[in-house]
Amino acid sequence: MRFTESHEWIEVHGSIGTIGITDYAQRELGEIVFIELPKVGKKVKKGEEICVLESTKAAADVYAPVSGKVVAVNDSLAKEPSSINQSAQSKSWLFQIELSDPKELDKLLTQSEYQKLIS
Repeated sequence: MRFTESHEWIEVHGSIGTIGITDYAQRELGEIVFIELPKVGKKVKKGEEICVLESTKAAADVYAPVSGKVVAVNDSLAKEPSSINQSAQSKSWLFQIELSDPKELDKLLTQSEYQKLIS
């Protein structure tokens, strides 16, 4: 698992990256009440805004940690967005991207680097 400074995580299997927000991000946001997921087929560049989370405190943009094409979204979050608050770094992934440049992963934070960032 790799992390961004804007509190997204990515876990890669083959050429597909599963992406979500970190536990730290969901705690800071508070209860998630709405999510706007990207469209399957959308092409994105690393660092580009890709979806929006709304909570009882604020709205937050989610950025693509890598470049590629959206190949799946977690539709269950549309019905129950607050599930992100229970399992942000496991079951409540947001979307999956087919990576166009796997070398971009090397520029993301490791678990220990991310822990230093948030402490």
